[in-house]
Amino acid sequence: MTRRLLPVALLVAALALAACGERKEVTSAAPGQKHLTLLLDWLPNADHTPIYAAQASGAFRDAGLDVRIQTPSDATSPLKLLAARRVDMAITYEPELLLARDKGQDLVGVGALVQRPLSSLISLKGKVKEPKDLAGKRVGITGLPSDEASLKAILDKAGVPRNQVKTVDVGFNLVPSLLSKKVDAILGAYWNVEAVQLERQHKDPTVIPIDQAGVPTYDELVFAARRDYIGEQGEIVRRFMQALARGAQAMRADPQMAVDALVAANKDLDRDTQLAMARKSLPAFFPPAGKPFGWMEPRQWTAYGDWMYQGKLLSNPTNAATALTNEFLPGQGLADTGDGSG
Repeated sequence: MTRRLLPVALLVAALALAACGERKEVTSAAPGQKHLTLLLDWLPNADHTPIYAAQASGAFRDAGLDVRIQTPSDATSPLKLLAARRVDMAITYEPELLLARDKGQDLVGVGALVQRPLSSLISLKGKVKEPKDLAGKRVGITGLPSDEASLKAILDKAGVPRNQVKTVDVGFNLVPSLLSKKVDAILGAYWNVEAVQLERQHKDPTVIPIDQAGVPTYDELVFAARRDYIGEQGEIVRRFMQALARGAQAMRADPQMAVDALVAANKDLDRDTQLAMARKSLPAFFPPAGKPFGWMEPRQWTAYGDWMYQGKLLSNPTNAATALTNEFLPGQGLADTGDGSG
């Protein structure tokens, strides 16, 4: 894919100092649209509604972008394909990005899509009412390396020996494995997606968010890019994050529009269920007051990275805040060098 830098004059014209001292971006489309290939972390679902809202509302088009959305074959492939230059950006999880960087991949988080943990421990009909009930149970996992670390943290806090719990790698089939009783509980399902689905099916799910069970807080979903890409195509990344912020606002104003766009992209989805999920998800898309859309808190990343290192998930001690940059978020400057200060 041919990638060209926008003219310097356009970059300067796109930024002006607002009265409050923040940068104000003007996002009228540049001559000719710039292509950006985005790989999702999973099958299209309610977590992705701000993206589809940005597409359906014309926010990407108005920013001069042609965003091509792709779906991964499995949960472990997005960062591999990103590092291999098969896509421009990928949605991933904060722990997976830190793991990839620990292995030498020069990837950077450029914005958060979901700003709190969604991953949960879910069982049916009270089989696992609290983490200590996992003793002697089978737990379905997605196969991500962070699943094991999360499970260990949950079991340690509950006082359950790891060898008393069997894990089963079920990939994308978390809910089917639970409904078929292949496993007693699933780890990695989301309180705003799978839990809502099970509630609507009257399956009586017990939902325990992992950050309430022993795992430190983190950004569930983030946009990742190669460092050389953001160095060469930073204006495309900036325009993407601006457009995404407008898409999220459009979704908040009209969830039905966003869900219609999502269902159009994945006709296997039930519209009413996705609408319930999208409404449940809304608070997780938006940052604390005073922070721009997509904000990633450097101190939180550092604390989570320290936890991963202490848990032997990471081979090297690291300041995890260097894994992110807030410079491309609405209102943030262009001088940031990746230290997360924005």
